[in-house]
Amino acid sequence: MSHATLRFFGGAESVTGSNFLLQTDDGVQILVDCGMFQGSKIADDENHKAFAYNPKDITALFVTHAHIDHIGRIGKLVRDGFAGKIYSTPPTKEIAEFMLIDSIGVLSKESRRDGTPLIYNEGDVSRAMSLWETVPYHQPIIIGTASIVFRDSGHVLGSAMVEVTLNGKKIIFTGDLGNSPSPLLPDTERVTDATYLVMESVYGDRVHEGKEERRDRLEDIIEETMRAGGTLMIPAFSLERTQELLYEIENMMEHSRIPLSPVFLDSPLAIKVTNVFKKYEDYFNAHARQRIHDSDGVFRFPQLIMTDTTAQSKRIYEASDKKIIIAGSGMSNGGRILHHEKRYLPDPKSTLLLAGYQAPGSLGRVLQDGAREVIIMGEHVPVNARVVTISGYSAHKDSEGLLDFVAQTADIVKKVFVVMGEPKSSLTLVQRIRDYLGVSAVAPAAGESVELDF
Repeated sequence: MSHATLRFFGGAESVTGSNFLLQTDDGVQILVDCGMFQGSKIADDENHKAFAYNPKDITALFVTHAHIDHIGRIGKLVRDGFAGKIYSTPPTKEIAEFMLIDSIGVLSKESRRDGTPLIYNEGDVSRAMSLWETVPYHQPIIIGTASIVFRDSGHVLGSAMVEVTLNGKKIIFTGDLGNSPSPLLPDTERVTDATYLVMESVYGDRVHEGKEERRDRLEDIIEETMRAGGTLMIPAFSLERTQELLYEIENMMEHSRIPLSPVFLDSPLAIKVTNVFKKYEDYFNAHARQRIHDSDGVFRFPQLIMTDTTAQSKRIYEASDKKIIIAGSGMSNGGRILHHEKRYLPDPKSTLLLAGYQAPGSLGRVLQDGAREVIIMGEHVPVNARVVTISGYSAHKDSEGLLDFVAQTADIVKKVFVVMGEPKSSLTLVQRIRDYLGVSAVAPAAGESVELDF
């Protein structure tokens, strides 16, 4: 029998900041994710703190996917002395480079505003990329006595679970688990042989709308807003949510289910990420690949206008108010969406569509909770526009999906560590796993350390 120590340095008691360390008997230190804390001033403070481990001692970093709450402190890790290997799937590496460089712009604004130093710069990102190797799903990586493979989590393009095998037993770090079936991606791979699970719980206490229901609601919201002569604003995460929505809108327009209205993709980052999607269409599910094969490709419909530059973005206001604007950031914490919200939130004909998780403290969450006035870029903005939420477009499994995922390996798994959720979500999922499956489950505290037998 061998042993390993598992430590929870981020993503415990929190949705963001994913950062887990597994140390084996032979001294190998495997880090899974190195994400940024998001959503509040407290989160900003956490990002500036020194790591609770020595980055120089880390053997390798495995990255589940390219969302900032899973990669956002990699530059800091490198700056602070990490010189091991970084592993991910090929799409994750390409997207991560764009995401990290884009994040520097956000961090720079915060630095100027608060007088805090940057936690990393483009040189640190460049050094990280030089350490970064890509590995396809299911190809083993041997480090010491551990064998590690990536398994498809179905969350975003290239997303993966990290499966570590020691002495014939497995610990699986789920990363984020996809809300399968997805319009674009394959379903989350089945896991039937995990000894330990470290799993997400973003929607551990909630159930999403059905796939047909969410598509019908999106169609209704677009039709109602265009009929009213208003603008539909969609704050969208640059990775996955944007591409799924574009895919759905393109399909609706092709089948005359919604009016042919201009669709502005107003995000340089989302444009770059969308181009990566075009490159890795072999990572799509069979239905999406067939549709692409039968048409001229994807994300190429005539109504789609990509506004990369600031000047192009400003010209959006010259277009008729009957339009759709998809812009970052997904929680309205920054980015071009703020300019559109400032302009169109006072308009009762317009609609703000929230199609993903809104963290506590974010402007998106304030709007979702029904605020009638908000402050945007220092100005008081009345909220007369309709604010609607479609939870079904979340890229995360809901409570039922998470429970079903654990059920696949319930006969074998010794313990489930529930992480990456607000405390209420995590604790609800813990209780459901115990009650419905009879499996030992806990929601670890931030900084907690546990000894595991292999």
